[in-house]
Amino acid sequence: MTDADALRRSAAHVVVGDVSAPVLDDAAHHHLTRVLRLGPGDVVTVTDGAGAWRSCRFGDGSLEIDGEVRRVARRAAPITIAFAIPKADRPEWIVQKLTELGVDRIVVLHTARSVVRWDDERAAKHLGKLRRVILEATHQCRAVWLPSIEGPVDALTVLPDAVAAEPGGRSMRAGDRTIAVGPEGGWSHAELDAAADQVSLGGTVLRVETAALTACVRAVALDSGV
Repeated sequence: MTDADALRRSAAHVVVGDVSAPVLDDAAHHHLTRVLRLGPGDVVTVTDGAGAWRSCRFGDGSLEIDGEVRRVARRAAPITIAFAIPKADRPEWIVQKLTELGVDRIVVLHTARSVVRWDDERAAKHLGKLRRVILEATHQCRAVWLPSIEGPVDALTVLPDAVAAEPGGRSMRAGDRTIAVGPEGGWSHAELDAAADQVSLGGTVLRVETAALTACVRAVALDSGV
């Protein structure tokens, strides 16, 4: 059985602090016992979120080691998706789906035309929530690397090292590792001038969440040679 098969076929997958001595926290224990209702002997894979993972068996509320520690290398050049903060709970949806797709790094942006802006207090609250979303999505998709998340930062600090998603831009290439998605009001002229280049995600104007996912899918596909 391949590593991918072993991860996919496990009854559950959780992030733990140390795969050499895996311990369930209260939230993971509740999820396995009350939500998934696992029984003794069910296979649970555990990861540290930094590439290491192993197979365990669910015991009497705890985990029993049932396999050697395995490691998955991170891609040599990380894929970063940066996006302007949209309204309501859409940032959570974006982050959930980016995690499932295998993004390496997420950056939340303030742009010249951003409607939504987070001050320091709101940023701490929202980033804490988004990190929980990342954790839950990692459990669901059986990933062994947790993407990092940072921000909000001014778009002008990111764009010189990024390609900006913009109608009329060129097609994406394998070397495009940081893709920035602007607000629904569009990038300012100064922001487009600051970007390393501009790339098109299609012939229509996309919502922030649609553009972020489209950029990620294309970047991952190009990285895989698809």
